[in-house]
Amino acid sequence: MGLRMANVISDDIIEYVGILAKLELNQEEKEQAKKDMESMLDYIDKLNELDTEDVIPMSHTFSVHNVFREDVVTNGDDRENMLSNAPEQKDGAYQVPKTVE
Repeated sequence: MGLRMANVISDDIIEYVGILAKLELNQEEKEQAKKDMESMLDYIDKLNELDTEDVIPMSHTFSVHNVFREDVVTNGDDRENMLSNAPEQKDGAYQVPKTVE
C-alpha cells in the first residue's frame, strides 16, 4: 500500500487551515482537528480503492426528469380589466407621479 493521504497532515497544515478558516485553536483542538482530518482522508483513501472503471458518471443518484410545465399563456391580454382600478392611466398604461427630475 502506498502513501496514505492522511500521512500528509502535519502540524503546519493544521496551523495553515486554522488561519484560512480564521479559527483560534488551542493545542488540544489542533490535535483533535488533525485526527478528524486524518480520519476523513483515510475514508477518501478507502473510496479510492474501489474499482469504478465501468461505472457511468452521474450527477444524481436517481433519475431526473424535466418537471417544468409547458409555458402557455392562459390569461391573454386583459389590459382593460387590469387598468380598470388604476387611479390614472394614459395610453393604455398606469400613469404615476413623476419621481425623477
